Amino acid sequence: MLQIFSVIILGYLLGSIPTSLTLGKIHSRIDIRKHGSGNAGLTNVYRVLGFGPALVVAVVDISKGWLAVALIPSFFPDLFINDIHLAGILTGSAAVLGHTFTLFAGFRGGKGVAALLGVIIALYPTVIPICLTVFVLTLITWGYVSVSSMTATAALTFGVWILPEFGFEPSGISLRIFTILIFLFIIFTHRTNIRRLREGTENRFEKVVLFKSKKRKL
Repeated sequence: MLQIFSVIILGYLLGSIPTSLTLGKIHSRIDIRKHGSGNAGLTNVYRVLGFGPALVVAVVDISKGWLAVALIPSFFPDLFINDIHLAGILTGSAAVLGHTFTLFAGFRGGKGVAALLGVIIALYPTVIPICLTVFVLTLITWGYVSVSSMTATAALTFGVWILPEFGFEPSGISLRIFTILIFLFIIFTHRTNIRRLREGTENRFEKVVLFKSKKRKL
C-alpha cells in the first residue's frame, strides 16, 4: 500500500510542475491564465506567447507524462509484476491529474492533453499515429483544438481496444479501462469548450482550416 501511495504522489508532483505558468512569468511576466482563453494549457500559450514558448511547453508537458510512466515505476520493480501497465497507469494518471489540478498554482492547470500524450507514448506508442492523424484531420477540417483533442482521445480508446485484434501489441484490460476513463476525463476538462461550441463562441484557428469557403458549424 505504501508503494502504491508513493508512485501516485510522485506522479502527481511531477505532473504538477506548472510549465506554462512558469514560462509565462519568465517570458512576459504574466499569468497566462489572465490572458487569452484563461487556460494554462498549450493552446493558450501558443495564442498568447507564440510558437517558441508553446513548443517549450509542449516538450516539457509531454515529457512529464512520459517520465511519470517510464521512470517512477522503475523505483518500485516489485509493484504489480503481473500487470506491466498498471504501475505506469497509476503514475501516468496521477501526472495528468497533477497537470490539470497543479498543486503549485491553486489547482488550476491545463486540460491534461499534452501530459496524456506523454503517458500514452510510454504505455502504448503503437496507437500514437492513429491519434495524431485523427487530431490533424479534425483540426484542418474544423479548426477547433478542443474538438481535435476530444476526437483524438476517442481514437485512443478505440485504437487500444481494436489494434490487438489485428496482431499488434497486446494492450491488457487495465490499459483498456484506463483509456475509457481518460476519455471521460478529457471530456470533463473540456466542458467549458463544449459549452462555447454550443454557443458558437469557441476560439477557432482559421489559418489551419483547409476549406475556408465551406465553414462548418458544430
